[in-house]
Amino acid sequence: METFDLSVIWAVIIAFSIIMYVLLDGFVLGLGILYPLAPDEEARNVMMNTAAPIWDGNETWLVLAGTALLGAFPLVYTIVLPALYIGVFLMVAGLIFRGVAFEFRFKARRSRKWWNLAFAGGSAVATFAQGAVVGAYIQGFETQDKTFVGGPFDWLTPFSVATGLGMMAGFALLGITWIIMKTEGHVQAWAFGLVPRLLAVVLAVFAVVSLWTPTVDPGVWERWFSNIQVIWVLPALAMLSAALLFWSARAGRSRLPFFATMSMFLFTYLGLLVSRWPYVVPPDYTLWEAASAPSSQLFLLIGTLFVIPIILGYTGWAYWVFRGKVRPGEGYH
Repeated sequence: METFDLSVIWAVIIAFSIIMYVLLDGFVLGLGILYPLAPDEEARNVMMNTAAPIWDGNETWLVLAGTALLGAFPLVYTIVLPALYIGVFLMVAGLIFRGVAFEFRFKARRSRKWWNLAFAGGSAVATFAQGAVVGAYIQGFETQDKTFVGGPFDWLTPFSVATGLGMMAGFALLGITWIIMKTEGHVQAWAFGLVPRLLAVVLAVFAVVSLWTPTVDPGVWERWFSNIQVIWVLPALAMLSAALLFWSARAGRSRLPFFATMSMFLFTYLGLLVSRWPYVVPPDYTLWEAASAPSSQLFLLIGTLFVIPIILGYTGWAYWVFRGKVRPGEGYH
């Protein structure tokens, strides 16, 4: 098998792992961001119970993507991690606070408000850091001889702050539609009421970032308009998904808003990938320049192709077992 084929296969595996993490863990982070807005403590209990049985399994995809990057594209670690150390640290710290709060909040009585704060704060910090890292990736990295030569805060710019806030709004929208699907009564009614406002914020940020991106990376403009008949299908489908989300929420549908939001994320994500192709470390290094030796890629691929169906199997089984509505007083804990 040629190096070209192996590199592309690994790029697909990593891209798939990342979008699986974004879609599955995104709504859990969105629950935390929405926590301060919940109508009462009972609503917070229900919100957390909707995700308690499945949240930790979602992070398997993040681990898979990270280890695959290290094995298949070591140059990404050499350049990108030094550039994003602080952002990645904030993300991991936020995820730790979010995870600890899941377990301790249900046992706490007098200190419950502090675990509520840990859940909301950890989710917000982790989400903002993820969005800011995406913004830094779009901007590209200052390199010399395959080494990052920029400063520790190059990742934090007005553009990356905008993408970080946009990610927070997007995950909040994903979380609110998850609540609609998994709850009923006054919690679901509250969630339906937030959908139009969150959708408006997400679309506004999407428009701002889309118009801002060509000034950050002029090459994006050329990539989009040189393939106008193909690439513009992706934002069109994202807007169609947004319209479907708005209509289904207005119609009181329970499941469709969540899947419409997921499709918005999917098409936006594919648009980002197309905009960056074939650069895996923008703006200088392509997929094949960052790849490890073909023998290493092939060795890792054999094990990974065995593991992925197992992950998909137990993830699907967990969601199936804990399907259905979550009512006050009921839950995993």
